[in-house]
Amino acid sequence: MDEPVTPNTSVLKWSLITVPIVVVLGLFSGWASGSGADGPWFAALVKPDIFPPPFLFGVVWTILYVLMGFALAYVLAAPAGPDRRFAVLIFATQLFVNVLWSPIFFKAHLIAFAFFWILLLIVLVMATMAYFLRISRIAALLLVPYFAWICFAAVLNLRFWQLN
Repeated sequence: MDEPVTPNTSVLKWSLITVPIVVVLGLFSGWASGSGADGPWFAALVKPDIFPPPFLFGVVWTILYVLMGFALAYVLAAPAGPDRRFAVLIFATQLFVNVLWSPIFFKAHLIAFAFFWILLLIVLVMATMAYFLRISRIAALLLVPYFAWICFAAVLNLRFWQLN
């Protein structure tokens, strides 16, 4: 796991693929589910005191998806092996769970189920970080802001459930 601080050519090449894929999947999920503060259902909900300004969500999620794409690029640029294969599988699984959260919350209006879904996501992201750490410390560290944000999102989801 000794790696340079600056990305090598292989990481940069992989990131040209992984970053756009992760960003597009994430943004598509939000768009397809009608997520956002301007939807009539969401606008009618009682907002928790900790609810940040709505514009912040798009900015933060875009940054997080970019970081996730770079983290995946670091793992894919590492030598092949069972750890790398499982790390990519667990990453794909957590991304799938992530992408489904918005439709569960915003489209299906299942606030309680969305809370338990995001708890599943937290566990999967912890597992992803643990497996990424076996391959690349940088890849694991790139997921720390994502982990912190989804922990905050879980608290926010819980508060929405309690208030509505």
